[in-house]
This record gives sequence, structure tokens and C-alpha cells, in this order.
Amino acid sequence: MKPEAPRRWSGGDLVVATGNPGKAVEIADLLAPFEVDVRRLGEFTDVLPDETGTTFAANAIIKAAAAAAAAGLPALADDSGLAVAALDGAPGIHSARWAEEAGGFSEAMALLDQRLRGNPDRRAAFHCALALAWPDGVTRTVEGIVEGRLVFPPRGGFGFGYDPIFVPAGDDRTFGEMDPAEKSGRSHRADAFRKLVAACFRT
Repeated sequence: MKPEAPRRWSGGDLVVATGNPGKAVEIADLLAPFEVDVRRLGEFTDVLPDETGTTFAANAIIKAAAAAAAAGLPALADDSGLAVAALDGAPGIHSARWAEEAGGFSEAMALLDQRLRGNPDRRAAFHCALALAWPDGVTRTVEGIVEGRLVFPPRGGFGFGYDPIFVPAGDDRTFGEMDPAEKSGRSHRADAFRKLVAACFRT
């Protein structure tokens, strides 16, 4: 893997390196204003690399680099998760694994409710790292965050993952209660994407 470099996006095909349909749609929507022909990872490979990194950024780079190598095209990967203050930042980079081991996100949210019962500290934050990788090994990463608090029971039918229990700072609605277009503009992924646009997509 080559060190990060200030390479600019020059248009064309870009692989969105995720197996999560919700993330894929959200990322494609964010890319819509730019000269990007979004390609699905499944067009090139069904094999996702093991996420062995210890940070969101490290895992995003692993996924983006593997997708770029498989497709022979630039690839954009996201690694994101929910960090709960009262749980020392858990589930963090293991947010998806928590859901998988619990039997789904509904069960993972119920587990969080159980673990936080009796604890008045409901502070939490969504984190997102985006990695843009080219087939020659050049990568660029950015990170975004949105602070907020958790509420139970889950509310709203929009979004995905832990969205129905997360209320962003300055609002009283969960991400699950927000129209997807509004959430896309306020999310941790949107924060990271604004930074990526400034670094790689705008002249």
C-alpha cells in the first residue's frame, strides 16, 4: 500500500466497496453530483476481505484496496459504527459484528438497551471513515463524526442499522425518523464525504 497522496478524482467508474445495500444507496446518492459512474462490488467479486484493522480508517482502507485490486478500478469504502460513551466506545468498529452475533440490528439495539439500563449517560456518536483507493495502491482517507444520544425503544422506519435509536445533537428525532435525504445531509457519512469532496473531487 502506497502512502496517501493528494490525487484528484478524474471521472469515470468508481466501485462502491460495501456489501451493505443501505450504505451503497447512501454513498451513491452522495456521489450523484459528480462525474462518477457507480459500480457495485458484486459485479467484480463476492469475496469481502476480513476487517482486521483496529480503527475505522484501517478497515476502510482494507476494503477499498481489496475492491480496487479486484476490479482494476478506483474504489470507495466506508467503515462506520456507533460508539457509546457509557460502554467505553463499544460497539465501535465491531458494530456490525454485534448485530450479526445478536441475530440482527433489532436484537443489537435491544442488547444496548439492556446494557445501559439504569445508566443515565446516553451519549453516543456515529463515526465514519471513507477510503478512496486506486488500483496502483494510492489511497486517501477521511473521517466524519456526528454526536448525539441514544433513545429507547427504537423509533422510525427509515435508515438502517442503529439509526432508530440515535438522536443527533440539536434534534429530537432519531435518524430512523428522518427523511433519508435529510439524514444523508447530516450523518457521519455526510461529514466524511464533505471532507473527501474537498480533498479529491473539487478543483
